[in-house]
Amino acid sequence: MARVWLGVALALCGPLQALDLTPEQAAGRRLYREGLSSSDAQLFARVGASDMRVPASVLPCASCHGNDGRGRAEGGVRAPDLDWQRLALGQGERQSNARRYPAYDDASLARAIQRGIDPGGNRLDSAMPRFDLTLADQRNLTAYLKRLGEDRDPGVEEGILRLGTLLPNDGPLAEAGRVVRAVLEDGIEQLNRQGGVHGRRVQLVSADPGHDPASSTQALQYLAERERVFALVAPLAPLLDGTALERAGLPMIGSTPRGGGNALLFDPMPDAVQQLLSVARHARDALGLAPDALQVVYAGDGQSASAERLRQRLVQMGWAPGPVQAFQGQAIAGEGIVFLGRAQAFAELAATLQAAGHSPYLFAASGQVASAVGQLSPQWSQRVWLSYPFVPDDWTEQGRAVLLGVQQRQGLDPRQASVQVGVLCAWRLLVEALKQVGRDASREQLRVVLEQLHDIDTGLTPPLGFGPGRRQGLAGAHVVAVTLPGPEFSTVAPYRPLPDLP
Repeated sequence: MARVWLGVALALCGPLQALDLTPEQAAGRRLYREGLSSSDAQLFARVGASDMRVPASVLPCASCHGNDGRGRAEGGVRAPDLDWQRLALGQGERQSNARRYPAYDDASLARAIQRGIDPGGNRLDSAMPRFDLTLADQRNLTAYLKRLGEDRDPGVEEGILRLGTLLPNDGPLAEAGRVVRAVLEDGIEQLNRQGGVHGRRVQLVSADPGHDPASSTQALQYLAERERVFALVAPLAPLLDGTALERAGLPMIGSTPRGGGNALLFDPMPDAVQQLLSVARHARDALGLAPDALQVVYAGDGQSASAERLRQRLVQMGWAPGPVQAFQGQAIAGEGIVFLGRAQAFAELAATLQAAGHSPYLFAASGQVASAVGQLSPQWSQRVWLSYPFVPDDWTEQGRAVLLGVQQRQGLDPRQASVQVGVLCAWRLLVEALKQVGRDASREQLRVVLEQLHDIDTGLTPPLGFGPGRRQGLAGAHVVAVTLPGPEFSTVAPYRPLPDLP
């Protein structure tokens, strides 16, 4: 019933505007962000010394200056801040990029946009496109630029910063969802007691992702369009598609969704593929497996793409695995099997191999199969190797105190520490980034700051960090051997970052 209401709410309300704009300003906003005219005519921009003409939609103003107008480094050039207070309302001359110029007015702004010349007669950097605008388009763009500084991103209000998450209310993930909610609410309560972030109290809005990709996308739309959250933190929605997240334009700090990530996604933990590369390194260096000894096996249609990506990455590491195989109850040959899929399928694979008289090494990600390890026969003792992004030996005294404090305040089971630590790390990274973004928070600035986070000490994991081309906080995992019966777990290879592969 709740999801039916959700669909009705979306249909009735539609997207809400962050700023009350006139029709002219709204048209200018579209031109600024998308390079699209208010008329049906296609706009063009001229680029470089040759005046090469390209569609303005390829080079909209926001592509260099950002949706917030603050500018960013692009190709070694720093686009200037377009704040109208700075451009037009200041007194006297100002200097930028070794050029002196007086304040802008409507006419000089139009000349800069269309001819690349500032109010002092200086030619702007050749990286600045010159746009062929009609009088109406220029008027609309100027009207919007005068409001650009007020056009806050969704979720950013005078005294409130609104965050979102996706948590199931029923089904097999409901209990994990309750843990995630408790950890996030605890973090928000502690932060708000300290005054929030730059004077804003943080609010959390959640939606139920349901049990299929369509309902997950609908819940995401609800958060983005109806609740207008600023960012997502630690959602528990394994069927959420990464393309839906990209369309919503929401930064997300949490686990990589189905279909892969994008520039707005920051995952504190390595995904299963990245973790299994650490296990493969151990198989080569410690177990001495030959390059053709590994076979990638997956169970479940949702794992096929990841299995193929894993196979390709293994090839880059020097392995020579055959084509990936889907496990459908058959025995599989190979000295070492690298598995992707759910815990029950892993247990069934082990039983099938045992019945066929095979006992290869089994390699898997703990987050996928750890719950099934206790079902395995003693035959598999020291034949099963699991990846763990973090282990208790990573926990510092301060990190343990933080984790214990959350567990005690929220009445959480210490046996669910794996989920709790993952959420704490996502929250830690988000809060650190929000503090660095400053009072005038924007999604674009949040993305830039997250990219620049390096060696963040969580006290619970190896140091976390991202980069312009890196969206996973860890580049590898610990390798843990399983002793049966028990099971007992022992770390045989501590976390060591994997080198970047081509």
